[in-house]
Amino acid sequence: MEKIFQSEFKEIDTKAPKELVREYTTPGGEKVREVGPIVYGYSMAIGPDGRPKIKEFGNVKSTSTGTSPMLTSEREPLVDMTTNDKKVKVVVEMPGVKKENIKVNAYDSSVEISTDNPNRKYHEVFDLPPEADLETASSNYNNGILEVIFNKKQQTTPKSKEIKVD
Repeated sequence: MEKIFQSEFKEIDTKAPKELVREYTTPGGEKVREVGPIVYGYSMAIGPDGRPKIKEFGNVKSTSTGTSPMLTSEREPLVDMTTNDKKVKVVVEMPGVKKENIKVNAYDSSVEISTDNPNRKYHEVFDLPPEADLETASSNYNNGILEVIFNKKQQTTPKSKEIKVD
């Protein structure tokens, strides 16, 4: 892994966004240039169809063109979604931000989560299952963990009526 990072990130200090670069002079007079933080990870889970689902997170974006990865100042948080008979629960890891700086917007089939914190920027849009009821959404944030909970829509049984043919 070290070889991969050395080859992929050898020019990272010239490609990094300004927000991630810090330059300063040490007490000994030496100029120092730091880049970071660089956050990259992935989670793996088995989906309901039995197939593995791999999700990347962090501020390193891989490209499909085969070029070196892009580094952004905005991180994709780690998101985990679970469902049971009654609820859809979304857990988002967003350490280092205050709850006042978190924005959660639910749309017809997706949720967008972002922060307004200059030091830690997070942004993620993810799909919701169709049975999630947006009107019942609630959320809480504690110790860097955001939970968004949706009740499932009531499943109505189809009504039927016999129609007499004249």
